[in-house]
Amino acid sequence: MGRVSPSPLRREPVQRRSADRLARILDACAALLDECGYEELSTRAVAERAGVPIGSVYRFFGNKRALVDALGHRNLDRYAERIAARLGPPGPPGAAEWRAVVDVVLDEYLDMKRTVAGFTLIDFGAQVPLGAPVSGVNSEVPDRLAALLAARLGRAVDEDLRRAVLVAVEAADALLQLAFRADPSGDERIVAETRRLVGAYLAQVLDP
Repeated sequence: MGRVSPSPLRREPVQRRSADRLARILDACAALLDECGYEELSTRAVAERAGVPIGSVYRFFGNKRALVDALGHRNLDRYAERIAARLGPPGPPGAAEWRAVVDVVLDEYLDMKRTVAGFTLIDFGAQVPLGAPVSGVNSEVPDRLAALLAARLGRAVDEDLRRAVLVAVEAADALLQLAFRADPSGDERIVAETRRLVGAYLAQVLDP
């Protein structure tokens, strides 16, 4: 459930037509990632698939890495939206059961892995071999999940919760990568073990 860099867009779309063009470019990038992988991806191929001039791609992105990073940003936004839609409006503080929330978080991630173009390769931006080592800890994904969990449970986002969700996300990421290497649709036995491991670990922090 990888890493998300600062916004890679050279400029944000202002008009609806520009936003639609950006969406087509990202859709084309996602489809081509599934077809040819990151190494063979090119901005020219993306422009051709999207049906836009190559200059339109460079208006938003300096290179293909920025293009893929933007796709990771969009994936994370859509992931958060899907989780919120599944869970519905927050109830009274503490009304939610944390295990149900974690199940939804994992379910939506797995569904995106199986159905969203380009997601298997990059999810939120960590899986593409971009040629440079990742340094430091980027906590945008776990921080967003920690905030969601805290809101449902009626508790503060403190350092203990942040650290626990970070560890859970990194562990789940490694195990789910294994699950999808073992089976293109995700080995259900490894997925089940992932749920068990994450649940047992988070129980140390979230159970009374």
